[in-house]
Amino acid sequence: MRTVLHSQMTLGEEDIAKIKLDLKSRDDIPRLLTGLQHIYTIPDLRAAVFTILEEVIPRRAGSGKESMANKDKGRPGMEQWRILVLGILRLALNADYDRIHELANQHRTVRQMLGHGFMDDQKEYQLQRIKDNLQLFTPELLDRINQEVVRSGHILLKKKALDLSGRCDSFVVKTDVHFPTDINLLFDATRKTIEECAQLCEDNNLPGWRQSRHNIKTFKKQYRLIQKLKHSSSKDETKRKTYEEKIKAAHQCYLDLAEAFVKRARATRLLVSQQPTVLLVLFTALDNFIIHAERQIQQIRSRVINGEAIPHEEKVFSIFQPHTEWISKGKAGVPVELGLRVCVLEDHDRFILHHRVMKNETDGKTKGDVAALLL
Repeated sequence: MRTVLHSQMTLGEEDIAKIKLDLKSRDDIPRLLTGLQHIYTIPDLRAAVFTILEEVIPRRAGSGKESMANKDKGRPGMEQWRILVLGILRLALNADYDRIHELANQHRTVRQMLGHGFMDDQKEYQLQRIKDNLQLFTPELLDRINQEVVRSGHILLKKKALDLSGRCDSFVVKTDVHFPTDINLLFDATRKTIEECAQLCEDNNLPGWRQSRHNIKTFKKQYRLIQKLKHSSSKDETKRKTYEEKIKAAHQCYLDLAEAFVKRARATRLLVSQQPTVLLVLFTALDNFIIHAERQIQQIRSRVINGEAIPHEEKVFSIFQPHTEWISKGKAGVPVELGLRVCVLEDHDRFILHHRVMKNETDGKTKGDVAALLL
């Protein structure tokens, strides 16, 4: 059973329209809560947004197919208004679920916006409940709510028609990754491969990776050795060639170790898969790290041993966030950014009309496509 917001207030609950917010605060949270309060206090806007929020319903699997749950039956779920509040906070603050969990349980003003009074001090949100419900708040629903807010804003500004003049620009949303090199990407992939194999063997009482920590330490020593090697700047051709051979030999030893661990990992995967109670889904992470390791082995061999150039489109800049792109926008002091471009379309009054995540796209083409949406 789902409701957008209970119409009957409980003892100790304060009307959302009357919540006092600290407008002098420099923090982001009061500003976000002010926007949510505006949505609630404008009748037409609230009605439009609440109509959209009624679609925030989980899906149920039954009779072999998936369908929407009945909003009028079952146990009471989290109110859609609360999903909107927590969802907006998570996106606008760029916060993880742990911070949202803390805000929902400990932040007094946020709890007032969620509809809790002093009689609800003992009511707490479980982390998994927050995750399950906020995943129902899809980008498509958020975009529709954004359009209603923009329409309401134009009404407040007494705009009779949408002004098509504006600007379209992109910025980089950075991903949480370290600076990528082919050797540290191989180290990450091999380390995680060893850890996954050790965990699978431990869970199934199988031998083979008892010295997994020692294996990672041995591999890391070879990785550190390569990190310290620098190309020779000597004018003596013989010395330069000697040093280049030393670098190749160190890389070859590094690759040999990685290949040995990958070969052992594939043997372990085969052994574990023969256990009667093992599910194939348990191998998803291991298979992913093995693929990353094999790719990095091939690229290091091509670049260092064979002296070949690696095409940019074949490179991966993070094994944990493979969507990360190498972006050079020509900014002063910021030669390279790691993340994804996001194109934002604003109208003349600075309302954001549309946005688009740019995956392997350039500014020129995307700006034309986004601007065409207004025509």
